[in-house]
Amino acid sequence: MFPAPASRKKIIVSAVRICLSLLLIWYLLCLYLPAGDGSVVRDVSFPPGSGIRRLASELKAGGIIRSSWHFIMVTRLRGESHRLKAGDYRFNDGMTTAVVLRKLVTGDVDYRKFALPEGYSIHQAAELLEQKGYFRRDGFLEKCRDPELLNRLGLRVSSVEGYLYPATYNLSRGGSEEQLISQMVAQFEKKYAELSVQEGAGGGLSRHALVTLASLIEKEAVSPEEKPLISSVFHNRLRIGMPLQSDPTAVYGVRAFAGKVTRDDIERRSPYNTYLIKGLPPGPIGNPGAGALEAALHPAVTQYLYFVARQDGTHQFSRTLDEHNRAVQKYLK
Repeated sequence: MFPAPASRKKIIVSAVRICLSLLLIWYLLCLYLPAGDGSVVRDVSFPPGSGIRRLASELKAGGIIRSSWHFIMVTRLRGESHRLKAGDYRFNDGMTTAVVLRKLVTGDVDYRKFALPEGYSIHQAAELLEQKGYFRRDGFLEKCRDPELLNRLGLRVSSVEGYLYPATYNLSRGGSEEQLISQMVAQFEKKYAELSVQEGAGGGLSRHALVTLASLIEKEAVSPEEKPLISSVFHNRLRIGMPLQSDPTAVYGVRAFAGKVTRDDIERRSPYNTYLIKGLPPGPIGNPGAGALEAALHPAVTQYLYFVARQDGTHQFSRTLDEHNRAVQKYLK
């Protein structure tokens, strides 16, 4: 005996409701229940132009999501299949599908942080990057001197020395030396434009000369408050044609400046050694920060021509050689 048509209709409706309920439960479980406990970590690359099917397959194969089909369905139902941002991501299996999708839509890519200290040269930056395992030292230095890259960055110089702005940068795991250098130069351009808006800033020196001067100030100064004073000494010396005699220039390209130089350093033949050359070196000896750049652009107004370290992080400034010699006797001997 078969059920009446009305009964059959009720059975069908009930079956549909059960199926829909089960489907909804499956949908919500896949959406909000992670595939694991977070112990599995996967780096996933989502290149520009790649399809969602490939991404979903990679996430499923890596154990990050429960179902590739579910991931595709959720993405399309939400209208977000065209909002996923390319990049390198790091996921773990403790993330729900909803969290994974949110990271992809917001572009929350996996970055490695790199902080360049003020005054570091390209050589020191290269060593730091190699220590962190980001790039090879020689590869980074090669890019720092790459004529094609320099031309694209609008720098008419032999290297990016001086134009890598000291700051903290986010570098994607698939990022290149060129991308990092481009970020740093772009930040320099922005900061320099902010600092140089005042008319007459820099005393008529070219930008390259001012960046070079700022790199000397950065290396010489310990106290930020003294940077404008040190700048005034260098500006005063340049104006009267007096050698700059800046200690850090004597060791540039040989070793990092650690506060002291020897007689051999001072007598070493080098185009950067301001004990042996007139005026500024041919280029920066490090990468100055905002304080040194501002001091080069806006030096204090003084008559100082000399300064000597007091051994406490500050300097004694003098107008005459006699004053300076007395300061040397007092603080260095």
